[in-house]
Amino acid sequence: MKPERPGGWKLIGADGKPYVSDEPGTLGGHRRSRIYGRLDCAGAQRAIARGGPYPQHRVFFADEETARAAGYRPCAGCMPEEYRAWKAAADG
Repeated sequence: MKPERPGGWKLIGADGKPYVSDEPGTLGGHRRSRIYGRLDCAGAQRAIARGGPYPQHRVFFADEETARAAGYRPCAGCMPEEYRAWKAAADG
């Protein structure tokens, strides 16, 4: 059973623009650092717990393909394999 949210879920599309979805995002990201990762990412959870502006810049994605298309890279902490693949491709 999927969680329901009145008005839907605000996600970021492949074009980098927000849209409302009937489904919650499967990945979280940070708008300023352009990094995405798992919703249970320890690094993101620590940043949220510290307080400050981090939660204001939190974004969500439907999937990894969308996050990458929007210009975000994988988190090295919670997605190490994806990060290594991204880094190898970026280093060309």
